[in-house]
Amino acid sequence: MGKRVLVPVDGSEQAHRAFEFVAEEFDDAEVVLLHVVNPAEAGYSAQASLPSFSEEWYEGEKAAAEELFDEIAALAADTELTIDRAIDVGKPIRVIVEYAEDNDVDQIVMGSHGRSGVTRILLGSVAEAVVRRSPVPVTVVR
Repeated sequence: MGKRVLVPVDGSEQAHRAFEFVAEEFDDAEVVLLHVVNPAEAGYSAQASLPSFSEEWYEGEKAAAEELFDEIAALAADTELTIDRAIDVGKPIRVIVEYAEDNDVDQIVMGSHGRSGVTRILLGSVAEAVVRRSPVPVTVVR
């Protein structure tokens, strides 16, 4: 049996490239597509300064994730890959690392947004943080 590979997906070109890499390099893998719904993207309530999002926003995010999963899974139509889907809520770095820890993942393959210089320092890098914190090997695809 092949590896269990986690591929975090966010709709970016880099995430698509990461999946294409997995399809080429791990022809019999069990692939888990993970989409993280980040409540911080929904806005903050002025009173509590905590993430506040409506059920309607969350359902929209889940529907968008399912469309993204369908689009990516279509790329694997001619492969032997087994594809699972997972949606979780939280900060992407934490969710990706915890998913790998809790779900017998052998490897993470993720895209890099290629940030450099001041942008990388100010915004941080999800891929870089996952590499540092992951309990399993991480491949970053540019």
